[in-house]
Amino acid sequence: MSINLTERLEKLYASAVYDVMNGMGHSNCVLPHGINALDPAHRLAGQVETMNGDYSEDKDAGETLLAWATVLSKAPSGKVLICQPNTYEVALMGELSAETLNYRGVRGYIVDGGCRDVPFLLKNDFPVFCRFNTPKDICRRWVAESMGAPIDIGGVKICSGDYVLADIDGVVIIPQDMADAVVAATEAVASTETAMRDAILGGMDPVDAYRKFDTF
Repeated sequence: MSINLTERLEKLYASAVYDVMNGMGHSNCVLPHGINALDPAHRLAGQVETMNGDYSEDKDAGETLLAWATVLSKAPSGKVLICQPNTYEVALMGELSAETLNYRGVRGYIVDGGCRDVPFLLKNDFPVFCRFNTPKDICRRWVAESMGAPIDIGGVKICSGDYVLADIDGVVIIPQDMADAVVAATEAVASTETAMRDAILGGMDPVDAYRKFDTF
């Protein structure tokens, strides 16, 4: 079921999903607008696996790197990894990590923080959404604490099993228990907008189109 829902979701776009969720009374679903795709052409959809971590300047090098390698090892194929690092000091994605996740079948990565090795990430064609770029890495500074626990990004609660759609407009989180209804409703909206677009391009006045299709 999740595979089919992911395939349907990736054909939609974030703005339409938000409109539907807002109409359902669930407007608090958009991650902060500073979280953007490294490559504006990238789109990312799928079920979420969460992770978070802890930053300080006094950690053991081996501890930090082993914890990160463990994340790469446990990241589930077919899912979107979303990280709340609880710091804006270091990069939480780089070339080798992206290549590893891509090879292991992870659909993409979203972080409320930074990344590095950007030219290589762009060549790798692995979808990464982040706040900023920095050469500063995690060694001795940051350790992954957990995977699968609920996280919060910008006041939006995210749980493993939720769904995400991210594109050039932003990142929308869909709670798992709403996902079927949201995707179905957004598909209906997209179909109506297509019909309205065709009508306007066919000569219908925009006011008449609004009255007929009840959208714009």
